[in-house]
Amino acid sequence: MTRGAVLAAALTASLAGCVTVHGETAVVPTVDKDEAAQVLKTFTAKNNRANRAYDTELNAAIETGALGSIDQAGLKSRKEIRPRGNPDYRFLKLTDTRYLIPEQAGWPKFFVTDSASNRKGSGRWLFVFQRDSADAPWKASYLSIVQPDAMPELATGKDGHVEAVPTGADSGLTVSPGALSKAYTRYLRNGGSGSGSASGAAFAPGPHTTAQRAQRERQMKRENVRNEYVDQPARPPQFNPFGLRTKDGGALVFFSTLHHHKQTLPRGYKPRIKDPLVKALLSGTPKQSVTFVRTAEQTVTVPPKKDGGKITFLNRISGLTSAQGQ
Repeated sequence: MTRGAVLAAALTASLAGCVTVHGETAVVPTVDKDEAAQVLKTFTAKNNRANRAYDTELNAAIETGALGSIDQAGLKSRKEIRPRGNPDYRFLKLTDTRYLIPEQAGWPKFFVTDSASNRKGSGRWLFVFQRDSADAPWKASYLSIVQPDAMPELATGKDGHVEAVPTGADSGLTVSPGALSKAYTRYLRNGGSGSGSASGAAFAPGPHTTAQRAQRERQMKRENVRNEYVDQPARPPQFNPFGLRTKDGGALVFFSTLHHHKQTLPRGYKPRIKDPLVKALLSGTPKQSVTFVRTAEQTVTVPPKKDGGKITFLNRISGLTSAQGQ
């Protein structure tokens, strides 16, 4: 999935929000629809400015979590190559937006926007906006591009609000949102062998599960280069998972993961980094090996625990955030 069209920018301080009363204990809508629309409008406008100028500072004022890590690294590397930015950037436009607003107590609060875009393809662009306290601004922490026919039907109340899913064991899911990052990284490491919610059987076959493991196995069998992988859960407060209840009792969940891939050449051979975008993020001197560090944001559907079933990936975006030569 190409990430160049998704670089975002800062929201104004006036978008810090209106949900300030009883936000710690009372279950209240996380935002009203008018404010959510203003958040997205400002986000889109400043996203275009940041993308054109390759402005990491502007991006950091709006984005956080996995989306911020990926986009800020991408902006940094592109700025190194084109210091004057990208005057040919095609402005992103989002239309036909649904505002998926849950009722919550405590922090962080979140809401999701579901829009059509002017980019190629029919995928719907889902942004997750989160707010960490009553006086904090809304920041986007996830982007997911989901085909319309893959989007699950969400549970809604009489007032039209969607339902936020608890991140812990009371989620009612086969794997709770708070355990998904650990479950998925364990699956990538060893197929999820073991007991409990992290079992590999929890994940449906596909490009981000069985195909990903098969590709790694092929690479680790190569004799001209040693490939090593270390996958780590991404944890709050920097990386918060979020979930919305679906009509079948399951959930649409957004979560993050961290990945290290080390490539080591035989003694006497020196790694060559040809991609200028990778070079811009490289530290150290690649004498024999290079470690590539990536952050990934995933969107999945998780079945209800009472029914069982497998977790299905709807979208996964992975971006290089740094590289270390050794």
